[in-house]
Amino acid sequence: MTRPPAARDRLLWCGVVAGPLFVLAFLLQGALKGSGYDALRHPVSSLELGAHGWIQVANFLVVGLLTIAFAVGLWRPGLRAGAVLIALWGVGLIGAGLFTTDPVSGFPLGTPASSDYTTSGAVHDAFSLPAFLLLAAAQVVLSRGHGPRWMIYSLLSATAFLVFFFLASAGFSQASAFVDLAGLFQRLTVTIGSAWLVALAVRELRRT
Repeated sequence: MTRPPAARDRLLWCGVVAGPLFVLAFLLQGALKGSGYDALRHPVSSLELGAHGWIQVANFLVVGLLTIAFAVGLWRPGLRAGAVLIALWGVGLIGAGLFTTDPVSGFPLGTPASSDYTTSGAVHDAFSLPAFLLLAAAQVVLSRGHGPRWMIYSLLSATAFLVFFFLASAGFSQASAFVDLAGLFQRLTVTIGSAWLVALAVRELRRT
């Protein structure tokens, strides 16, 4: 069924809002969290832990729902595979909100640098880690069919996204060369992916 243009536009605007909202929320929380939280070192998910952790939980849930709505707005011939991948990124965000992460890299204070998985932490990672790879795949899948500039941007974005993702993952696994900057690497990953999603949403809005 074809959606009315106004309805599709509202769904596409969810893609314009979702990424900036997510990034702004975790940047503000990281600056204000205190209690030993270091945005350069600790993951965004660790904002769920300790005082006011519900704010990051809400951030995950709201942005996940906005992302799925955006994916619905993308559902048209030529974009459907990418729309599914973006929807799964949204599902990953929701799962990350519903299941709290485990402590890592010494936050909260008094916890070890790494610890055994709890059930909640294992499910959190099972939702969130594959979601990063799916968003990178979406950038590649949707790079085609819209001219060379869009393809080059999308492929460069996917490459940078994956490089920073793996650097962050190494840091959170306590690789000594990366652990102190793992939080920064993860924030760069999410910001790059969010910027690409906004660019995609704007591109589609201009078509309507």
